[in-house]
Amino acid sequence: MLAVLAAALAVASPAGGANECDGLMVCVPVAGPWVVVPASGRVPRPRVEYQLTCPRGHVVGGLDARLSDRAIDVSFLGTLGSPVNPGISTSRAAVFVATYVGASARAPSFKPFIGCMPGAGGGARLPTSASAFPPGRPTTRRVKTVRVRPGTATVTQRCTVGERLVGASHAFGFSTRTPPSASLVDGLSADQSIQGREVVVKVRGDAELAGVRAVVQVHAVCARTR
Repeated sequence: MLAVLAAALAVASPAGGANECDGLMVCVPVAGPWVVVPASGRVPRPRVEYQLTCPRGHVVGGLDARLSDRAIDVSFLGTLGSPVNPGISTSRAAVFVATYVGASARAPSFKPFIGCMPGAGGGARLPTSASAFPPGRPTTRRVKTVRVRPGTATVTQRCTVGERLVGASHAFGFSTRTPPSASLVDGLSADQSIQGREVVVKVRGDAELAGVRAVVQVHAVCARTR
């Protein structure tokens, strides 16, 4: 009964502030915080990754974002397969990738949105020969999101037993109504290091964070050992 009521409300209510639910008959909107994008001018430009997750039993059916600056390039990581479809190209979570390609912004940021639909699609694909395989999901992204407060803290995310670490990143997010100011962004810093199969991020925040909800999200991309 609760699930039916939730679905009805999702249909009747507007999307979560963007167009993530456009074209979806039943949709649960999920909005992320304002995610800080590195503003370095070096080449290649640095990028930030941020993950949003649907409620259990749902897959990502739509995506959108709002930008603090037009020079932010945003995409998402999808899985190869045919047709391009929810449950095949997407799963329960979506990882947004953003890069600042401009020249002057001090604190660029973006706010991600996903529209979640019930169920999952996609079936298994068989290799076409003994030495060729279809694209799959050889890695697992393990993500931890932690509230950041004034002072220093260490956030660790690790691969599980039987996995090896193959990628790592971290991102800052601000749950503010408008994009965070440059002084707010400048008040957060972090050092990332790798220790075996762990990603260790040492975070520092100044006093301005006391009145704002800020988070750091740490990603460990893991592959099975063989």
